[in-house]
Amino acid sequence: MGVTNSNKVINATRIDCEGSLRVTLSLTAAPDIISNPTDIVLVLDRSGSMAGTPLASMKTGAKTFIDIIAEATGGTASGQIGSGSRIGIVSFADTATENTQLITSVDTLKNAVDQLTAGGSTNHADAFTKATQLLSASSSQNRVIVLFTDGNTTTGAPPTPVAEAAKAQGIIIYCIGLVGSGGVDVGMLNQWATAPSSAHVSVTPDAEDLEELFAELAANISKTGATNIVINEIVNSDFVITSILTPNKGTATMVNSTALRWNIPALGVTASESAVLEFFVRHTAQTQGTKLVNQSITYSDQEGNVVRFPEPTVIVDCGIVVNPEECPVPVDLSIEGCSDAVLVDMGDTYLESMGRIVQLDVTIKNVCPGKRVALAAILTEVDENGTEYQRGMKAITIPAHDAPACRDILVKCLKFVVPEDLNVSGGNNQSMCDQRNFKARFIAHYIDTDYRCCESVVSL
Repeated sequence: MGVTNSNKVINATRIDCEGSLRVTLSLTAAPDIISNPTDIVLVLDRSGSMAGTPLASMKTGAKTFIDIIAEATGGTASGQIGSGSRIGIVSFADTATENTQLITSVDTLKNAVDQLTAGGSTNHADAFTKATQLLSASSSQNRVIVLFTDGNTTTGAPPTPVAEAAKAQGIIIYCIGLVGSGGVDVGMLNQWATAPSSAHVSVTPDAEDLEELFAELAANISKTGATNIVINEIVNSDFVITSILTPNKGTATMVNSTALRWNIPALGVTASESAVLEFFVRHTAQTQGTKLVNQSITYSDQEGNVVRFPEPTVIVDCGIVVNPEECPVPVDLSIEGCSDAVLVDMGDTYLESMGRIVQLDVTIKNVCPGKRVALAAILTEVDENGTEYQRGMKAITIPAHDAPACRDILVKCLKFVVPEDLNVSGGNNQSMCDQRNFKARFIAHYIDTDYRCCESVVSL
């Protein structure tokens, strides 16, 4: 059956600027469909939310799936699925319908798909029940359910126990999800599908992608298991790989801080198998927004299986950064072409006492929107007896932010110049290389509040 599924998932949708993610890569492969005949039931959602483009795209994808299986099994010119494999159609809305039994006629299968119309609620439990009943009398070595849906369960019994019962009978379940008008509960798809769920669940927000998802699944089901697998992963340059866990199949090595290679000698050659690799990445850039986790990922094997991995994104939130002190204003200058030297009068500057610059950054926690904050920074120097000497105080106003909720604000570059002739920290020669000891304190308060004096009358 080849590589029947491939997936890439991350464990979070949002991280902070230096946050980490767990990335999971997974593959499932199974033996050749010709030497291992397979009965497949396509379970197709025809609820009301499928009306229009989603239904049309699903029909195209399902018929493409049927064609690929027929061709791969050496079907006859009259349009028959060969080598002992069969396909059945079950559709569902308020209830499920057995549109065809397990048959080999390509035309009959396609006609059943074409006759589907959208309307009604979504009953996943009945869909699994009808599909399991269709496969229960199957004598085929392999039994597969391919469930397609665009929404959550809205009627009928809980589907999970029915799906679990089917898997307990040895039925392999794949789930294809379309993010329709009612949304798709990916967590439920993961529960229904055969483990690992990352290798048996595919989700897309675009109906136009359905034909490709059905085609890739059919193409990989029809091939033999995969050998000499090589997967090269390069993460986005805003991330670095921090660690790689030992995969359950093959070996994985870190090529550099942003790249890894996963080698699997063989997968699914004699029986259906899944391979899973987990690794961790950390965001290192100082920019925020929605970012792709991987820059690229490539797959190759001896059999030429077609494998496509999803491209998950994560929202990176670096918070609010305030720079209250601007850098010194530079003087612009230019050098004409072919000039070996240039003379520029930069104006006057003044000799200052030797000293050091202390730059302080601080994060003000949980600042609510629409409120300015007064921030004071106090710097003291400590002598060898523990006595503190004032070295500077700065008070600044942090502008109000308009984020939807309270959040942290990073204040950067609060600079204090401490002349060397004020050094009280000790040292032998009072030189620039002496250690100086300081203490810094911050005080922060809201400027804008909703406080109002109570209206009262004062009498004497």
